Amino acid sequence: MMPPEFVFEYCRYPIIPVRFKYKDKKTPFIDALLDSGGDFIVIPMPIAQYLDLKLKKAGHVDTAGGKATLFKSKLTMTIGDKKDMAIYEDSEIHISARDDIPILLGRQPIFEDYEITFKKHKNQIILKPVKN
Repeated sequence: MMPPEFVFEYCRYPIIPVRFKYKDKKTPFIDALLDSGGDFIVIPMPIAQYLDLKLKKAGHVDTAGGKATLFKSKLTMTIGDKKDMAIYEDSEIHISARDDIPILLGRQPIFEDYEITFKKHKNQIILKPVKN
């Protein structure tokens, strides 16, 4: 089934709503920053702790804010809202040991699955599914 097309309103930063689920725990919808410079999804440690994620060490990365320790895990990610959603089950994510970063949505999988258009004059982000 083809995921829906999304139109998200934003102010200043390109953010979209996401929700994470692991086993029987889930977060509310949270604003996540689209990050074309990142390779993968990164969440801060407090979200991983809330979900009781099983963490595997993934190494260290240099970021604009300094060096960060990363862990890996898998969970279900939902983008959208209660009306239109796209669900990514068993998605690999990275967790930053730092708690001062936003949720970052890198190129995998969002930029692979959608053509993304920024309409700054309308303060909109449009995600149009890529037909394979």
